[in-house]
Amino acid sequence: MLLTLASGALFFPGLFALSNWALRRLRPGWTDDDCLTVGTRLVSSVQAVLATGAGLTVITSCSNVVSDRHWLATEYVWFLIPYMIYDFYAMYLCEWCRTKDQNLRRVTIIRNFLIENRLMVTHHAVILFFLVPISQLKQQHTLLYKVNGILTVTTFLFCRILLFPFMYWSYGQQKGLSLLQVPFNIPLHCNVANAILISPQLYWFSLLCKKAARLFDTAKAKKDG
Repeated sequence: MLLTLASGALFFPGLFALSNWALRRLRPGWTDDDCLTVGTRLVSSVQAVLATGAGLTVITSCSNVVSDRHWLATEYVWFLIPYMIYDFYAMYLCEWCRTKDQNLRRVTIIRNFLIENRLMVTHHAVILFFLVPISQLKQQHTLLYKVNGILTVTTFLFCRILLFPFMYWSYGQQKGLSLLQVPFNIPLHCNVANAILISPQLYWFSLLCKKAARLFDTAKAKKDG
């Protein structure tokens, strides 16, 4: 456990520092905000790939979804804790970089950060005790940005929304129950916990869909104009 925690504590901040160092040298025309933004997205992408790999490994290695256990399911949680702490600081660092020219007091920056990011802050705090994309380098008009938006919405749907019915379906397959029978054959607290977990995911997914709709509406309006 301690070794896994230490590995995560070194890996994520180290990758963030390395990416920022490389970006400043490879892209000297970029601002500090650009480098920080891309650096945080890079680390988040790496974490997403690692989490997906861990999940696939656990799923393919376990035949009984009720009783089987895989060491990676526990170890990756410990590896993820330093990432959540790092990500919280990285978000604050990006906020500070965006507002540093306004000569605001640090207390004011922290307060504004907590208020403006209260949902994400709550999300991180709950995980420690699973998005709304922001503009990157003003590339919203490019095909790559639109494709990335579609992929974001699609992967969010499959990995954060449909994960829950898949979980119920897997349990039903193990117990010989239909998907609709599963909620009535598991403890109430399991249903309540899943409802609490999926609620913010549905909210974030709605925001992603609205963001995507605005993006394509704007592109259509420009084309028509």
